[in-house]
Amino acid sequence: MPIIMTENLLRSIQTLEKSYELLLVADKSSIEYEIYRNSTIKCFEIVLELTAKLLGKKIKPYFASSKEADRLNYKDIFRHALKHGLLKEDIVSRWFIYRDNRNDTAHNYGESFAEDTLKLLSSFIQDAKTIREIIAND
Repeated sequence: MPIIMTENLLRSIQTLEKSYELLLVADKSSIEYEIYRNSTIKCFEIVLELTAKLLGKKIKPYFASSKEADRLNYKDIFRHALKHGLLKEDIVSRWFIYRDNRNDTAHNYGESFAEDTLKLLSSFIQDAKTIREIIAND
């Protein structure tokens, strides 16, 4: 399997973690809280997309052609990772929840949607680290 560079994903996960840490200690009525919340939500979206992109690269060898793999949608990438034993069903199910949440957040602006995303972050960060390790290792 080709080596997949995951440094950008790792840095994005680290940025997400730090933004989230700062958010948790900020006063909810402060402008800093809003800044950290917005940063955290954006980092969440970046990690979500980067993970899918890199996981798509990881599963390419299981397909007859790269074009076939490139046509997969977001959830199909995770389904194929499950099918080929790269991920377990529980983590795939959570990533579907993360993706659905991101779609809701992107289309419905407001504090309540952002707060819904924040409730997912602890497990999301851990799952992102796990998948990054899977992608980085042969």
